[in-house]
Amino acid sequence: MNEQNVANVEYKNVIGMYHVATWGCQANEHDSEKISGILESLGYLPANNRDEADIIIFNTCLIRENAELKVYGNLGELKSLKRQNPNLLIGICGCMMQKEEVRNLIKEKYRFVDLIFGTHNLHKLPDLISSNRKSTKTIVDVWEDGSDIIEGVPSKRKFDYKALVNITYGCNNFCTYCIVPYTRGRERSREPEDILKEIKELVKNNCEEVTLLGQNVNSYGKTLKEQISFAELLRMINEIDGLERIRFMTSHPKDLSDELIYAIRDCDKVCNHVHLPFQAGSNSILKAMNRRYTKEQYLSLVKKLKQEVPDISLTTDIIVGFPGETEEDFEDTLDVVKEVKFDSAYTFLYSIREGTPAATMDNQVPDDVKHNRFRRLLDTLNPIIYENNLKFKDTVQKILVEEASKSDESMLSGRTETSKLVHFKGEKDLIGSIVNVKIDTVKTWSLEGHIVEDEQ
Repeated sequence: MNEQNVANVEYKNVIGMYHVATWGCQANEHDSEKISGILESLGYLPANNRDEADIIIFNTCLIRENAELKVYGNLGELKSLKRQNPNLLIGICGCMMQKEEVRNLIKEKYRFVDLIFGTHNLHKLPDLISSNRKSTKTIVDVWEDGSDIIEGVPSKRKFDYKALVNITYGCNNFCTYCIVPYTRGRERSREPEDILKEIKELVKNNCEEVTLLGQNVNSYGKTLKEQISFAELLRMINEIDGLERIRFMTSHPKDLSDELIYAIRDCDKVCNHVHLPFQAGSNSILKAMNRRYTKEQYLSLVKKLKQEVPDISLTTDIIVGFPGETEEDFEDTLDVVKEVKFDSAYTFLYSIREGTPAATMDNQVPDDVKHNRFRRLLDTLNPIIYENNLKFKDTVQKILVEEASKSDESMLSGRTETSKLVHFKGEKDLIGSIVNVKIDTVKTWSLEGHIVEDEQ
């Protein structure tokens, strides 16, 4: 079954309804698209809500404590549904299931769960469902690592006009605060031929924008027999007829090469936006995080990017309160924010993730100090973001229309090439197309405007 056409299959024998709930990053979102595609290939259709479902799958995240707590809260609510419908199949997968202690807790406290599987064996879901029908016990099938990349897994894409496309799986960086290498395994790159084939099929089905996914897209190709750089892959994808936009995330600063900067500059379909996490501005904290670059090296990369791509939009990740962070260390973080002038940032209070080296480090920062620094970070960051947005006032931007407002159907929203969120009035049949919007109003987190026929 073609991966991109699953959503268009007409089923002769619908055998039930399914519901998939997702927590976490874009990698998890794409995994859930695959889970949905597999279930639809078996004859299940999406339910309007959990109450109507014959199969419920929770796809979990372990990166942030809040996401983990939400999973447990939602899982507890399923007990009554299982009591009402003993044939309801409940499965839980994703990063949380890669931890043995979590699996044991699920089996002990949530005995109504039927399937437990991990991040490496989504493609085995049909076999797991079949095994469950023959068993009265919880089926547990979690692979500790996934050495092979399984191609051709059905996928029910959330959108027709834009798509997530994995180019790598796993991570080799082992940042001391991050659980990903332990839940997603070591880094593996997909063959370029498979990536190009997938994107070409997407374009045939009216996809205009792809986002290339990897924990570190910049190191793409290093695990292949015939090595190819991420910059070379970008240039190949840029040649695909019919594709309008190419995005990617996430970029690790230690692997951001001049070759890649030139590819961003030269490829007309590659959006002028780079998400480049710096995490902390202090060299001592960066070393403790095992980030393998310095504040000075990061700022040098930013300077090169702005020189070669003057209208580049830079976004980032910042962690406040990493173990051992002093006031001087935090001031270094503020210095980077002020110098780079990011267009946006994902900001996090450091939280202990069991199983990571940072969890056992001395000098954990008190919560009140973390919260004080977090507030000061936002007080520094938000005016900069607003100031950057002022540059768009009265300009005309090309917007990929993504969705209609839930509260006002006359309002649409989409993003500029530099990933700025824009709201404007328009008809819903414009969703999936690219329109010109003149920016009238500037806010910190979004822009507002009106559609114009021609660029002015």
